[in-house]
Amino acid sequence: MPHSPDRNNDSILSTRFGMSRRDLMRLTAVGGVVFASGLPGRRLAAATDDFYFVQLSDLHWGFADPKVNPDTKASLEKAIAAVNAVSPQPDFIVFTGDLTHLTKDPAERRKRMTEVKAMLGGLANQNHLYLAGEHDAGADHGAAFLETFGKLNYTFDHKGLHFIALDNVSDPQPQLGEAQLEWLAADLKGRDPAAPIVVLAHRPLFDLKPEWDWATKDGAKAVAMLQSFQHVTVFYGHVHQELSHQDGNVLHISARSAMYPLPSPPTPGKKAPLPWDASASDHGIGWRVVATGSEPLKLESHPTV
Repeated sequence: MPHSPDRNNDSILSTRFGMSRRDLMRLTAVGGVVFASGLPGRRLAAATDDFYFVQLSDLHWGFADPKVNPDTKASLEKAIAAVNAVSPQPDFIVFTGDLTHLTKDPAERRKRMTEVKAMLGGLANQNHLYLAGEHDAGADHGAAFLETFGKLNYTFDHKGLHFIALDNVSDPQPQLGEAQLEWLAADLKGRDPAAPIVVLAHRPLFDLKPEWDWATKDGAKAVAMLQSFQHVTVFYGHVHQELSHQDGNVLHISARSAMYPLPSPPTPGKKAPLPWDASASDHGIGWRVVATGSEPLKLESHPTV
């Protein structure tokens, strides 16, 4: 993982967010941009170097329904342009799954992956980390994703943070599987319990709404391993909205989709994309900035308009 030059975090906040660290922590929402600042217990450790990354999720390239999104290409192009306008640029960009929309045709699946990867080539920052979603990997156990984007699960370290990317989509069950759980246990063995960990996944690792496939059957086993560590944050996609769930030492945070929103978990009945409201200023789609450092974790949500 290439590193961007180290920068002072106050400088990043004042330049990127247009406010000081103190101002940021006083805010909860401004003009549709939501800040989750000073989250309880979410100190990523004083030893962590300050940096930030961008999270994009659920691009669903190949999705077509004008009642839900009348111009899917424009939505993705606007998100790319917005991220390109960020200054300074993030250290990297994380894509937490469903880069493409489900198709049973293997040729079409590969075509969509090639197309979306080419579009993402328009990002000024080419430090990309890809995770598969079930739309990408569920039909072929991740074969096309592996060919186009690389590994389904992996780890890396960046400026004092240990990142773990999990695959809870290539097995249709859906589950992580014993082999991956053993791999996770081996990775965590001997690590400092005070050292911060960031987990990346597509589906939630807890039972958010199993009847909508918003769960991982053996996710609780992974979460149990992570409970030994004092600072764990899980960033996931799949549910097309921003939700947070605290489970002991593990905080789970979901992301908006870049393509279309889904109903909130209490909604009864079947899961279905929410219709497009042309008069709305926020269509429920967008991307996120995650800022780290010695202060509590900062999240900044950007709607695509």
